[in-house]
Amino acid sequence: MAKTSLTAGEKAPGLCLPDAEGNEVSLDDLRGKWVILYFYPKDNTAGCSIEAMEFTRLKPDFEKEGAFILGVSKDSQKSHQKFIEKKELGITLLSDESTEGQQSYDVWHLKKMAGREYMGTVRTTFIIDPEGNIAKVWDKVKAKGHAMEVLEALRKIKGE
Repeated sequence: MAKTSLTAGEKAPGLCLPDAEGNEVSLDDLRGKWVILYFYPKDNTAGCSIEAMEFTRLKPDFEKEGAFILGVSKDSQKSHQKFIEKKELGITLLSDESTEGQQSYDVWHLKKMAGREYMGTVRTTFIIDPEGNIAKVWDKVKAKGHAMEVLEALRKIKGE
């Protein structure tokens, strides 16, 4: 499976997508903050639920570090609303139905499952610094324990 071509040190591509309530969220508006930008395949699936619930649980710790968490998938706003309600999520989920945002971050790739090929989201996380540069990238993320790994990396980066 392919991985993103983006690397730490590069300028983060611009991103402006609607959240579950239909409000436009732009990375430009978050300049000056650390941003945890994670791309995931699908609302209400096992791995994606684990990842979103872990980020929700650790949200106060990320906020102490001045970081804002954004989850992105190609699911609709309505799907995000249901996912947030069902799993009691406290993080911002963005809807990228056109996959333009995922393509700009190079996380939309050909995938294979049960012998079938299809285009889909490769679970990938980026830490974006307050200047809008990529500070760290995780490819092909394993959901369980990932949010804590990201928090620890953020603390380490900020401590440097």
